[in-house]
Amino acid sequence: MQRSRRWLVPVAAAAVVAGVGTLGPVVADASPKLPGISAQDLLAKVQTAKVDGLSGTVRSKTDLGLPTLPGVEGASQFTEFLSGEHTARVAFASPDKARVSVLDNQAERVWTTDGTSAWAYDSSKREAVKLAVPAHAAKPEKARPQNYDPQAVAKQFLDSIDPTTKVQVSGTEKVAGRDAYKLRLVPKTDKTTVGSVTLAIDSKTWVPLEVTVMPRTGKDAAVELGFSAVSFDVPAASTFTFTPPKGVKVTERKVPTTRELPRSVPPKPLTPKTIAPTKPGTPKAAEPTVIGQGWEAVAMLRGAKTADLMANGPLGQLLAKAPTVQGSWGSGKVLTSKMVSALITDDGRVFVGLVTPDTLQAAAAKAPR
Repeated sequence: MQRSRRWLVPVAAAAVVAGVGTLGPVVADASPKLPGISAQDLLAKVQTAKVDGLSGTVRSKTDLGLPTLPGVEGASQFTEFLSGEHTARVAFASPDKARVSVLDNQAERVWTTDGTSAWAYDSSKREAVKLAVPAHAAKPEKARPQNYDPQAVAKQFLDSIDPTTKVQVSGTEKVAGRDAYKLRLVPKTDKTTVGSVTLAIDSKTWVPLEVTVMPRTGKDAAVELGFSAVSFDVPAASTFTFTPPKGVKVTERKVPTTRELPRSVPPKPLTPKTIAPTKPGTPKAAEPTVIGQGWEAVAMLRGAKTADLMANGPLGQLLAKAPTVQGSWGSGKVLTSKMVSALITDDGRVFVGLVTPDTLQAAAAKAPR
């Protein structure tokens, strides 16, 4: 089975990453009776699925077991999307219209593009950023947040399928009132912290409606992301226009070189692909070097030395409590959660992945200094 897959479903539901569990009203009690289908045929249908538009409500629930870092600048904004529960209203119309509205703590954040301009708005800050979209902009999927996109998150895990993955159709369920097949991915290796990934695939459009990630240990899902309501009717063009409320500060910017929405867009979901997004031996210093493949992939970044980090307030306190490890690669501190593990070495390297601490140390032994 090919590890690299072309994703043909343009979507605008923009997660944090997403077992089998109940996400609010997403899953109903009754399991629908659907014709039998093989995992291979279901995968083929998902890969060739195409919709011209959709709209709906996406709910996410994430518990990666990450520690909080009070007082660390930017930490709360980053971990906000890697923990807790979130709700977003989403819409998409092919080929270049998308809107995501995130509702949290009585505040709203909006990312939207109508194909000619893009907006990022934060009601809590009373600020908006406007970008002009050039005629030959990047592909639409590059211009929208993916944290609230079950299809985009599903793709990340589908791209991780290799001979070390068991793929099976594990039943049926109701998601957002629609009949769906459950496609289950189970890593065969015990070096990853991922126990299984279950995708709910719509039985008519073949679009992923829900993604659930179970850790290797524990009974509670690490991530649940899915539609609680969805329509595959193409939304009206007015859905994607944005008029700043009165009194909002508007900043106009040029399109970034990456041609993505403003950086207020939340980070991408943590998956084997995003945790190690570059090819082994990548020469670019700003990008991670990847050791290993698939579920065992570990990303190595150049960072601060442990001695410097331990002098950094709450982060230093966290590292002080972390166990010290050493090997042929040197010595350092290991931080673990039920999904993410990190090794920070004394010589300034950081190894991170959805893997066990032992796998991190094995990767460190193979990594360049």
